[in-house]
Amino acid sequence: MTSLVLVERRDGVQWITINRAERRNAINEEVIRLLGEGIDAAVADRACRAIVLTGAGDKAFCAGGDLQKNADGNPFGVDYSRPQHYMVELFKRIQDCTLPIVARVNGHALAGGFGLLCACDMAVAADDIRIGAPESRIGMTPMTILPHMLRVIPARRLQEICITGEQFTAQEALDWGIVNYVVPRAQLDEKLDWLLARVTSASPTAVRLGKQTFNAIRDLSLRDALEYSQAMFAAMASTADAQEGRASFVDKRAPHYTGR
Repeated sequence: MTSLVLVERRDGVQWITINRAERRNAINEEVIRLLGEGIDAAVADRACRAIVLTGAGDKAFCAGGDLQKNADGNPFGVDYSRPQHYMVELFKRIQDCTLPIVARVNGHALAGGFGLLCACDMAVAADDIRIGAPESRIGMTPMTILPHMLRVIPARRLQEICITGEQFTAQEALDWGIVNYVVPRAQLDEKLDWLLARVTSASPTAVRLGKQTFNAIRDLSLRDALEYSQAMFAAMASTADAQEGRASFVDKRAPHYTGR
């Protein structure tokens, strides 16, 4: 049986691929579980430096929840015996992930797929894709993905996206700050490799602590954010990577980071 999610290590980067091209990489509870396991495995391995999240094929990054009649699992179903929806559980794992997650947006990103894109730390997109939150067209609103969307998209633009359900282009996503780079499809992996090389050359410790600080202070008041960042700065300065970084600068040599 073909796995719904493929996990592959490439030069210190964990590639996690939703492997349902025939369903436009739509997600269900099993896909979400496997995505979470792939993320957890990457975080547990100190040799891993980053995560790439993408979809199989070239039609869709992820089309959101699987709404087909013969789908496995109901994305709108609620199990009241569980404290939270499985999609929320995944978003919390992504939020707590200490590795940078880069979305390789190789196709359309819609509904929950749009939410996954917003949850990632960075994104590189092909120039011929479409993005959107079409939930209003089926009597819903993108509640579950809204928290991450609010942190990425300007409020007035987001209101329009959610209310109209209209799709938009990769270039518009770039203009609105939803993705970092848009390139012709043939150059997608070249641009992704360029970005990953920059990400993985940084100190692993600085990336981990920096991402933790970024996510934490975003939800704090200015005064509390200043106090928290001060404490984290002191912690970071005492790490082996910080000491190596300073020594390499003084010695005028390339640093050798150990992630400690």
